[in-house]
Amino acid sequence: MTLDEIIKSRRDTRHFTQDEVPEEVIQRALQAGHYAPSVGLTDATRYYLIKSDEIKKEVKKLFLDYDQKASNLTDDELQKKQYQALKLEAIEEAPLGLVICYDRSVLNHFTIGTVGSNEAIKFSAVSASQNIWLSLTEQGYSMGWVSILNYYQFKQLLGLPENIEPLGYFCVGKPATNYDNQPMLQQLNWKQKAEKPIVEEILVFTPITATESLRGTKQSRSDLSSKSSDLDKALQQKIDNKTKPTGSLGVLETLAKQIGIVFQTLEPQITNPHIAVFAGDHGIANHGVSAYPQDVTRQMVTNFLEGGAGINVFCEQNNIGLTIVDAGVNYDFPTNANLVSAKIGKGTQSFLHTSAMSETELNLCFTKGKEVVNSIFETGSNCIGFGEMGIGNTSTASVLMSILLELPIEDCVGQGTGVVDEKLTQKQNILKKAIEKYNGPNDLQSKLAYFGGFEILQMAGGMLQAKENNMLILVDGFICTVAFLIAYQMNPSVKENSIFCHSSAEKGHQKILDYLDVQPLLQLDLRLGEGTGCAVAFPIIQSAVSFLNEMASFESAGVSRS
Repeated sequence: MTLDEIIKSRRDTRHFTQDEVPEEVIQRALQAGHYAPSVGLTDATRYYLIKSDEIKKEVKKLFLDYDQKASNLTDDELQKKQYQALKLEAIEEAPLGLVICYDRSVLNHFTIGTVGSNEAIKFSAVSASQNIWLSLTEQGYSMGWVSILNYYQFKQLLGLPENIEPLGYFCVGKPATNYDNQPMLQQLNWKQKAEKPIVEEILVFTPITATESLRGTKQSRSDLSSKSSDLDKALQQKIDNKTKPTGSLGVLETLAKQIGIVFQTLEPQITNPHIAVFAGDHGIANHGVSAYPQDVTRQMVTNFLEGGAGINVFCEQNNIGLTIVDAGVNYDFPTNANLVSAKIGKGTQSFLHTSAMSETELNLCFTKGKEVVNSIFETGSNCIGFGEMGIGNTSTASVLMSILLELPIEDCVGQGTGVVDEKLTQKQNILKKAIEKYNGPNDLQSKLAYFGGFEILQMAGGMLQAKENNMLILVDGFICTVAFLIAYQMNPSVKENSIFCHSSAEKGHQKILDYLDVQPLLQLDLRLGEGTGCAVAFPIIQSAVSFLNEMASFESAGVSRS
């Protein structure tokens, strides 16, 4: 057969004979896969052969379970029956099972070609699968791709390491039919394949614009406290009239008054409290500023989605809603993953060599952050906490702090994920070099674009929108406070709505709190991020509201003041 004939006759096969696949056939096909393009010669593609009937049976169970869920996604009964009638796999019938995977651990070491997109190693594995398919077809055999699986359970069943990601399960054997020389779904009139590829030449480019520029960010309404002197006095009187010595509830009294002023009522209520965790990757992480490889960002987001992280535990404990936001992780999460996709790009560029992002991307960060907060506000939430995740983001935050507060970088850099001694000195030197190399404009927008992080700037935009919505804003640790510092420089009144939940163990955090002249609620030496400080502090905030609303006054309790 010619190459064109091989390509045309390649089928996603679901019907196989019982003929065994000769060893030389599979080895030739796998060698063809090995010849496929491999980004940066990473050789990240891995193959696993399955001949055991017992393993095939267990894989089939996984398919049937997920296939039932897929069938239930449609309310159209006719379509459901048509779907259920389709033969979508031949897991037990095919003489050989093949699992094609890619090894994410290769990303722990710098490889040319993977900086722009870590997903390139997945694309390499897909190229290998196509080569295998074509080789099998040329030899008179074929494959069928089964992707209707719970991949987490699939990996567990096969005992695959955490760093090995499967493309799916492939059924391999000699085809029992040629499907009338057309795709099976087309043969069954499920859907017709277009005769020709869809091709269009792009002749002009369209400038990307954000709905609202950073310079044009609308100011929030004027200072609430200046318009609320009567409420201020009434709240203080209500607090002082509780059955307690004046000022004896300390910070709780300050909190209660602040919350009452924010919500403009003597009886404030916190409704549907929520925490949004923004995740993004940073190009500076490629220079050894973190104790962990960049891929940990993706791993931790997966952990959030599976409910296994600290923020999951504390949110569940305190009945707080949780939203995970992909602001710019260097990974393509499944479209059905329970997260908000606000991805600006697959990680920023390294500001050691170039601007982390463009001005357009900067504006998009603020727009996306505001959209995330608005969607939470529309659920009836009037209290939002901010958290973050991103390998390398303490470096980004340290540089932003240094620039915004005009402090030496040595005063701003902390351990982050745990770098100490020589590694900490190396981190400081790299960041100092990056700042010294900057020769761009001196305005805030230019500096934020050059040194910013997608998740940090989305949080800043989100905080500004939370102020617009008159929500209570809970600020977590060092990185979130740097995001707040950006928002504060753009609209100082955002401080009125904000509660600083803790002073972290990160070196620069207390300096920012001192600059803002704010008192954090807790000092627990936290430096986990994720918004955990917000979640842990929330019961204290709720206690302030509860005593203001429910504690008896001297008059109602009949208690003498003297």
